[in-house]
Amino acid sequence: MLDPSHRHLLLTLSRQSIVAGLRENRRVPSPDFAHDGVLDAPRASFVTLRAKGHLRGCCGTLEPQGPLAEGVWRNAWAAAFSDPRFAPLSPDEYPDIDVHISVLSPLESLPAMTEQELLRELRPDVDGLLLQRGAAQATFLPAVWEQVSSAVEFVRQLKLKAGWTADFWAPDIVAWRYTAESFGEH
Repeated sequence: MLDPSHRHLLLTLSRQSIVAGLRENRRVPSPDFAHDGVLDAPRASFVTLRAKGHLRGCCGTLEPQGPLAEGVWRNAWAAAFSDPRFAPLSPDEYPDIDVHISVLSPLESLPAMTEQELLRELRPDVDGLLLQRGAAQATFLPAVWEQVSSAVEFVRQLKLKAGWTADFWAPDIVAWRYTAESFGEH
């Protein structure tokens, strides 16, 4: 669990990364500053940007790629400027964005040969889910539960995101779940 000062610092870092990207027109290396062990610990994270209540960018990693603070810095920049679903954030849009951060637990394998087995193991409103088959993969953060009506719908929408049909299942699909500590500006 992150205390309020850690959360505040990570939200501040996100904003600083985005402002640096707007100013420099490129990703700027994260600042060198002293943290405590919590922010230096290797943790996976996602940064989600919303503008006027609508998704404006979301990028992150499912596995740690260095200290949490550095990952949040990189992911904030990526959410603002390199999410392929959106044009890069413009200076005019900046005042309207809200920053939300999800700090992920380690991935936990969910052995499931069938979709029904997966659904029995999945914890609605708790689990994020990663599905992978060959090179195709997709994930939903736990926050996506707010937008779906059931576990069946959660899995079906995730399969569509992966490029499969909603009713597709194959025994070689690999599934992992994770939880997230999520917080934001609003």
